[in-house]
Amino acid sequence: MSHTLQLSFSSSAFNSSMKVKKMKRVRPHCLQILCSSEHSSFKDKDDDADNGRSQGLSRVILVERYSNGTAKRYVLGDDMQLRTFLVEEDRSTAKTFGVLHSPDKRLSWLPEIIRDFILPAGFPGSVSDDYLHYMLLQFPTNVTGWICHTLVTSSLLKAVGIGSFSGTTAAASAAAIRWVSKDGIGAVGRLFIGGRFGNLFDDDPKQWRMYADFIGSAGSIFDLTTQLYPSYFLPLASLGNLTKAIARGLKDPSFRVIQNHFAISGNLGEVAAKEEVWEVVAQLIGLALGILILDTPGLVKSYELLSLTWLSMRLLHLWLRYESLSVLQFNTINLKRARILVKSHVLHSTVPGCVDCNREENILTWSQFMKPKIIFGLPLEKMDGVGRSHFMVEAFLKLYVDEKYILMVNQQPEDLKFFVSFKVGATSVSVLRSVWQTFWLSENWDSKVNVCDQLANSLLELEERFDDFIHKLKDAEWDTQQLNLKIPKEISIDDINSL
Repeated sequence: MSHTLQLSFSSSAFNSSMKVKKMKRVRPHCLQILCSSEHSSFKDKDDDADNGRSQGLSRVILVERYSNGTAKRYVLGDDMQLRTFLVEEDRSTAKTFGVLHSPDKRLSWLPEIIRDFILPAGFPGSVSDDYLHYMLLQFPTNVTGWICHTLVTSSLLKAVGIGSFSGTTAAASAAAIRWVSKDGIGAVGRLFIGGRFGNLFDDDPKQWRMYADFIGSAGSIFDLTTQLYPSYFLPLASLGNLTKAIARGLKDPSFRVIQNHFAISGNLGEVAAKEEVWEVVAQLIGLALGILILDTPGLVKSYELLSLTWLSMRLLHLWLRYESLSVLQFNTINLKRARILVKSHVLHSTVPGCVDCNREENILTWSQFMKPKIIFGLPLEKMDGVGRSHFMVEAFLKLYVDEKYILMVNQQPEDLKFFVSFKVGATSVSVLRSVWQTFWLSENWDSKVNVCDQLANSLLELEERFDDFIHKLKDAEWDTQQLNLKIPKEISIDDINSL
């Protein structure tokens, strides 16, 4: 299927930006360019450049490679038409460009979607060699443990009187099945969080730990309403358990990252054990105070008073959680802290220390909603004005020839957005460089000046000042060796002309 777009295009806009220096403008020449999109199912046999030359005088400008094994080729024909072809690649071709990781042969029988769900990103290279062996043994260990939990639940329920009047254990067994079913529904929440969002916690553990308490509070509301609707105990309790299980799925990995932050001497086990001591003492005190509150005359009989007491305690709990997370001082750089550090350097050529930066960091706000707005991992054809013209594509490839990314700005000053696509081989430093360039453009943007000229100037500034930025980060004792700035794995760009 082909979609053709006809537009007028001025080539003079890029003459000053083919190199990262000012050149004399030439008289504009308007061309009529036909842009089309076609899909093909042929396989890669030779490299992309040779394949492009085989189509008469047509040539491949670049290739966008996707994590699902497909690729989109931007092909310029001898008729000056820019076409895109969606092709399927074999795994050997993708490995050549580093798009895919070498699979573990022991799990080659598993579908890729399941492997991505149960294993860390980048497996097996991102974990130690004994990880898979441990998990394969840990899995049946956990299964047997939960079987034991299910069997003893009926005994516990019978001990408190359930089924004792019937003279049989049938009632206790039925109650145990309902109770365990409630736990099973809740476990689905943890399964979903761990499988789908496991790569989020390293970046912003403070935010996800706070969100865990918000979600856990919502789960407690379901439990609280079971007193009003006892006939709906199982669905309400199951919803409460599901919600709290999701909260636990967010809480546990987030807090493990925080514990690792505390263990500066490699004493993670001891830090975790001592944290358990603090938690158990707090649990005993909380249970004792809770029992005293329940013994207050009139409180048990008044649902409204009980609910009001719970709400007061929960709001105090959330406030204390926020305050405790606010005092954490991470020296690692995630996207939120990168924004604060880059903005300070762009505006004042200074870098705040860990204490000041962490204090300024907003725990609750998502980085996607911060200004300036940066969209990572966007296909070129979705960038305003880029994918529709081969002049634009080639201009940006030449402009960013020394960078591992391509950054474009939309031309609406009232809603300035920055689009970043990463090349094969991009690293966390590439993300940090793109953030620096974004903030410089945001602070110096002039809607009356040519876009490519401003991009070229921003790259000059980046080249001149980024080393100073890194140097000041090190002086402020920021960890520049391990940046928590991840490259989107869904898409990467191959610049054929640079191969």
